[in-house]
Amino acid sequence: MPDRIIGLYQENALAWDQQRGRDLHERSWLDRFAALLPEGGNIVDIGCGSGEPIARFLIERGFVFTGIDSSETLIGLCRTRFPDHEWIVGDMRRLDLGRRFDGLIAWHSLFHLTAVDQRRMFPRFASHAKPGAALIFTSGSEAGEAIGEWQGAPLHHASLDPEEYEKLLRENGFELVERHLHDPECGEAAVWLARVDNK
Repeated sequence: MPDRIIGLYQENALAWDQQRGRDLHERSWLDRFAALLPEGGNIVDIGCGSGEPIARFLIERGFVFTGIDSSETLIGLCRTRFPDHEWIVGDMRRLDLGRRFDGLIAWHSLFHLTAVDQRRMFPRFASHAKPGAALIFTSGSEAGEAIGEWQGAPLHHASLDPEEYEKLLRENGFELVERHLHDPECGEAAVWLARVDNK
């Protein structure tokens, strides 16, 4: 069922863009994330969707943006809205851009992967992170799978145990800056903010 996610978002890309809206309920977290980045730094958003509202918020703050998403339609919207930035159609499970970034985002995207694939993402995060880079992502608050419904189809979510996320961060060179396991402003998701440990 997780493999159905890509097709589901592609088939319903315009509906997702409309339903997502432009309310930036993540703003306080994005402010904290941006505060860890150098002025004009480069960011990669892994699962960027249509670029609204997260990419717009950070682009308007002067950051250089690269977005990757599996939906060609959503990436097309990004290219139309922000033509001066880089937008790539791709599967996050095979992320290999060959360069490093000051900031990495996986907002409401990592949790669509299986537990096995989530574990494999952390070395990919590390390989795309500059010294001191910041990483922000969301997850569930306990280990397990949940199947929701969207557009009349099953929608897969999975989470590792919070202690395992902490372990994966440490093992891949990140130190935890802040976390909130049930953030009411973010749909009760767990929010993680970390940065590369330069010790």
